Amino acid sequence: METAPLSLPRYPTPLPVNNDHDHPVFSHINRCTNSDQLKQTHAHMLRTGLFFNPYSASKLFAASALSPFSSLDYACKVFDQIPKPNLYTWNTMIRVYASSPEPVQGILIFLRMINEGPYYPNKFTFPFVIKAAAEISSLCVGQALHGMVVKASLGADVFISNSLIHLYLSCGDLDSAYRVFVMIGEKDVVSWNSMITGLAQRGCAEMALELFKRMEAESVKPNDVTMVGVLSACTKKLDLEFGRWVCSYIERNGMSLNLTLSNAMLDMYTKCGSLEDAKRLFDMMEKKDIVTWTTMLDGYAKLGDFGAARRVLDTMPRQEIAAWNALLCGYEQNEKPKEALSIYHELQLSKISKPDEITLVSTLSACAQLGAMEIGKRIHAYIKEHGIKLNCHLTTSLIDMYSKCGDIEKAVDVFYSVERRDVFVWSAMIAGLAMHGHGRAAIDLFSKMQETTTKPNSVTFTNVLCACSHAGLVDEGKTIFNQMDPLYGIPPEVQHYSCMVDILGRAGLLEEALEFIQKMPIAPSASVWGALLGACQIHGNVELAEQACSRLLELDPGNHGAYVLLSNVYAKTGKWDGVSRLRKHMRMSGLKKEQGCSAIEADGVIHEFLAGDNCHPLSNEIYLKLEEIVERLKSAGYVPNKSHLLQLIEEDELQAHALKLHSEKLAIAFGLIYTEASQPIRIMKNLRVCGDCHSVAKLVSRLYNREIILRDRYRFHHFSGGHCSCKDYW
Repeated sequence: METAPLSLPRYPTPLPVNNDHDHPVFSHINRCTNSDQLKQTHAHMLRTGLFFNPYSASKLFAASALSPFSSLDYACKVFDQIPKPNLYTWNTMIRVYASSPEPVQGILIFLRMINEGPYYPNKFTFPFVIKAAAEISSLCVGQALHGMVVKASLGADVFISNSLIHLYLSCGDLDSAYRVFVMIGEKDVVSWNSMITGLAQRGCAEMALELFKRMEAESVKPNDVTMVGVLSACTKKLDLEFGRWVCSYIERNGMSLNLTLSNAMLDMYTKCGSLEDAKRLFDMMEKKDIVTWTTMLDGYAKLGDFGAARRVLDTMPRQEIAAWNALLCGYEQNEKPKEALSIYHELQLSKISKPDEITLVSTLSACAQLGAMEIGKRIHAYIKEHGIKLNCHLTTSLIDMYSKCGDIEKAVDVFYSVERRDVFVWSAMIAGLAMHGHGRAAIDLFSKMQETTTKPNSVTFTNVLCACSHAGLVDEGKTIFNQMDPLYGIPPEVQHYSCMVDILGRAGLLEEALEFIQKMPIAPSASVWGALLGACQIHGNVELAEQACSRLLELDPGNHGAYVLLSNVYAKTGKWDGVSRLRKHMRMSGLKKEQGCSAIEADGVIHEFLAGDNCHPLSNEIYLKLEEIVERLKSAGYVPNKSHLLQLIEEDELQAHALKLHSEKLAIAFGLIYTEASQPIRIMKNLRVCGDCHSVAKLVSRLYNREIILRDRYRFHHFSGGHCSCKDYW
């Protein structure tokens, strides 16, 4: 459709340069409805000389930059044609860039104005250029602009002050933002909103709520933006009671419930765990957008009501990727990795939405939990095929997936393939090396990290200390632990103390471990006593095990693992009466030992086995193979280690049979039948591998010439040629 030409006046001679603000051409500029009409006016102004009047040029430029049909490229060309832009034109150019994908250009235009023009920034200039600095989170530029504001005696201007608050909050400088806020003489609602929302978004929910109460006390009337910020603070603080009060406040004061505010209320209810309130509000909402539907779905998924979450997904008008992600993440975070992978496969088959970064990160995490390396590899291939750049989130997820699926070499390849590594990437790689028993390599990588600008965090130290524990690096562990606070400014937390107890205990330094616990500046947690109890199991120290178990159960009475560990100590030392007593106590208390489960992947399908399992469709073949394995092991001199039984079984034959049915042995038998001889048998177990299964795996790796990679609750064991990578230190 052709654009209707504008009827423009014709002038035989160029117009004189003056400030005739009522010139007819200005009404033509105002009547333009598309870029073609504006360009026609532009051409006319060039022919008549009107364009060279700074005021006239500024009117044309404003239309080219700010109208609904504006184009940044065209606006830049118009700006470059103006011989002497006035201050309004400079301000408009800065304003346009500040809201563009290239806000840094707004700062460069500002500098050009100072250097080239005769103008000094005014009260309209500063809010735009400060916004540009906020967009790029440049604290140093913001501070320089703040200095210029003070020098220009504009510090009392509320609009500039509000811009400075937003800038400092964007840069994470809460103190400077608050100082500016306090200095404002007459704060408007925007001042309060900026501060409340900024504090809520940056983890200072308590301060945000206190500020709202002060706002009320000073009789400043809040608006919908205020209430969104306050609800965000309630959500961060998980304060359902105050959140409900805020919702009733909105209703009492007759505030208009727009979609943004309704969604904020819904988000507060779901994240604070009140699905009943959320459902009531959801049903009342006449207008819903993708945020509404996804928030409701996410609320159900996070609280484990997956049936309701699925119904929301199936009934929403448009199934966008955010909704699929909410369901997938809900399964993954609730430790239902198989269901998460099922949702990912359904998403791929449906082709309704394209997986994004959140989809891939969550699916890789599910693969890591399950040990589904084939699926993880396909996701990695998908990332490469679609040219998706590996940011730190994806890099961390890939390293974690390969590490937890047993391919530490591939994890290392991913680590060295990227240029940018944040603290999470470094920490994930250190954790991977730690769980595979490469303690020295983990410490070396930690040393390399210190040569970069990336500073370690609390998780990094947990991973390094775990590496020392698995590799028996006692002195190195002590040194790193003792350097945490004085050298890195990170005070040790309870998880770091647990690691130290584990390091000392595994090395047989049980008395030193106990002394270390007694001197702890913080109260020992259940995990600390659990680490000591685990060490007592390894070294068969009954007296100390009983003490550790008693202290652990004081803190966590329902911890069935404590009874299992103590029972193992009794069994190891032949105290079967103690085993029987514990078994009886567990039965009477309703406590059940967590059932052992081993998983193995074959052709992209996860096969799971429980101890004594006969539910697998290939059970007959698996048990026949297991009989064959046992006979070959016996011929090689294998004798079952019967100390690894929780229950008291009198007969030797029954004891041996119970050990034979452990889940990892069933998984090994399956792996020998259904995986290629050239490929490792990769097994993931939910509990610590017992000593008998460890011995069996070593022998099988030698007798069948197969590599076996077994992940238990704490670490990886690489079996090959009759040896294990842990060197029997686990």
